[in-house]
Amino acid sequence: MAYDVIVLGGGPGGYMAAEKSGKAGLSTVCIEGRAYGGTCLNEGCIPTKALLYSGKMYLHAKEAAAFGVHAENVTIDNAAVIDRKNKVVKTLVSGVEATLKAHKVEMVKEYGKITGKTAEGYTVEAGGKTYEGKNLIIATGSVTSIIPIPGVKEGLASGYVLTNRELLDLKELPKKLVVLGGGVIGLEMATYYAMVGVETVIIEMLDHIAGTTDKDMSKELMKICGKMGMKFILGAKVTEVKGDRVVYEKDGQISEELTDKVLLSIGRRANTDGIGLETIGVETNRGAVVTDEFMKTNVPNVYAVGDVNAKIMLAHVAYREADVAVNTICGIPDRMRYDAVPSVIYTLPELSSVGETEESAKAKGLDVKVVRLPMIYSGRYLVENPGENGFMKLVFNKKYGTLIGAQFLCNYSSEFIATCAAFIEMEFTADDMKQVILPHPTVAEIIRDAASAY
Repeated sequence: MAYDVIVLGGGPGGYMAAEKSGKAGLSTVCIEGRAYGGTCLNEGCIPTKALLYSGKMYLHAKEAAAFGVHAENVTIDNAAVIDRKNKVVKTLVSGVEATLKAHKVEMVKEYGKITGKTAEGYTVEAGGKTYEGKNLIIATGSVTSIIPIPGVKEGLASGYVLTNRELLDLKELPKKLVVLGGGVIGLEMATYYAMVGVETVIIEMLDHIAGTTDKDMSKELMKICGKMGMKFILGAKVTEVKGDRVVYEKDGQISEELTDKVLLSIGRRANTDGIGLETIGVETNRGAVVTDEFMKTNVPNVYAVGDVNAKIMLAHVAYREADVAVNTICGIPDRMRYDAVPSVIYTLPELSSVGETEESAKAKGLDVKVVRLPMIYSGRYLVENPGENGFMKLVFNKKYGTLIGAQFLCNYSSEFIATCAAFIEMEFTADDMKQVILPHPTVAEIIRDAASAY
């Protein structure tokens, strides 16, 4: 039997592609070697947020007196936090599998490898069986980048060095955690451990945290995290991990940080090793599968979605890429656009952004006007966040008056950043934005205040 679609990988891009193709009436098989839901559901987005929510509950209980609520002897049981996280993950994984089954997708829980071409399409071997499909969607995701630093591999083997996968199952809190990397994963994990009282240190090679996000936002976030107890060592290069310490070089000086555990979070890379791309000639660039706006590779009827193409490594991007790939297979006009992709760093407060930052817009030669407002313009924000000093920015293209970017450093921003994404997609001007009625009182209505200040 030749399937209409073989999906290699069951993460967000893979299971969404399989679900959509099954729903479209295409015979579909989805091959996944670890667990359906992929990194996001099993050891990334969802479990991280489960821990962060427990951390927020603990912190809020300790600080409840500011709201007239008094709690005594507040403690946190990390083993119970991990158990709750596991229950959430199990529920959601079961939901993914049930959805695939409902759409008549065959699930193969084995590692798959592309083995070649046939007259009917392509073959994938998994668990000793060969599956043939007319169309192939590669969705094998990404893996943690392992840096070639002396002692890292040995530390991973001994359990002293952890990736996010192992840290998310650590039932006993360390007294101290050193995080290698100040990007999204490092910041989110550091936030949880700092909230629950672990001494937390982030070592970052760059002179700022949070990658390519707005520089004003990252500076303010670092100040707020510092008040929470996080220590930042920026512009530092880790040279060795040994025994009970991390050795690093900064400004020509060699220093050490003693620590109980080390989190390796310097980024992720496309998971293409050993999946057989070379057997059918799929083009890659620095290990990532090359795709066009229709998610097509250079090989006919072969597509790649999600982290494996390394366009933007976010689950919601993978979902949309899956839509485009299956629509293309079905002959439905569609294409992928990356100009208005929301992203969130789930720190406390959250840092949410979409589109251009002030720096990226100017680097492209755009003449921009930036509107900046403190979050205390929002009544609800002030009521629920006493003492917080978050702020927001809207970035407008002065030539056309259209919104091209937005950034928020405040709680709840993950829930309304999509509003600005829609405005960017629709090429709304400030006047257009003012005509949209936002509910009151909400934090999101500050968007209208900022548009009115244009």
